[in-house]
Amino acid sequence: MAKDKHVSETPATQFLKKNKIPFSEHPYHYVDHGGATEAAQQLDVDLHQVAKTLIMEDEHAHPLIVVMHGDCEVSTKNLARQTGAKKVAPCTVETAQKHSGYLVGGTSPFATRKKMPVWVEASLLDYPVIYLNGGRRGYLIGVSPSALTTLLDAKPVTVGLGSHTSRG
Repeated sequence: MAKDKHVSETPATQFLKKNKIPFSEHPYHYVDHGGATEAAQQLDVDLHQVAKTLIMEDEHAHPLIVVMHGDCEVSTKNLARQTGAKKVAPCTVETAQKHSGYLVGGTSPFATRKKMPVWVEASLLDYPVIYLNGGRRGYLIGVSPSALTTLLDAKPVTVGLGSHTSRG
């Protein structure tokens, strides 16, 4: 099963190129339900520096994007409180794919089908580079987290559950 090393463009990478945002490409072997943990292991990067892109919705079924550390869960209660919603919950797989235009497991916050507000876990903004989905399963991109705030007007929130043990 030889696989071509060339990675074709996605709407996300086209969007970043159009906006002159540099990024690095990191293809890996996609494993069903492997998530950020699998990607981090294969690419030998810190799981806390790998960001997952989650599509959620408020009580009015308005979609929103949350970018979270790969080793953390989202407190939907805190997210609702910090975003001014009464309630926030994850979308179904079908709804998430309809809003984003990406397959779940390959969702990028960039160039989504529907424009949605973006919220980013504040501590991700401290990294010089974060690794997030480039718009295809098995494909992460390394990008400055400032791309989220400048291009997508992402707002910082502190809603992560789960701790990252610091390495001393």
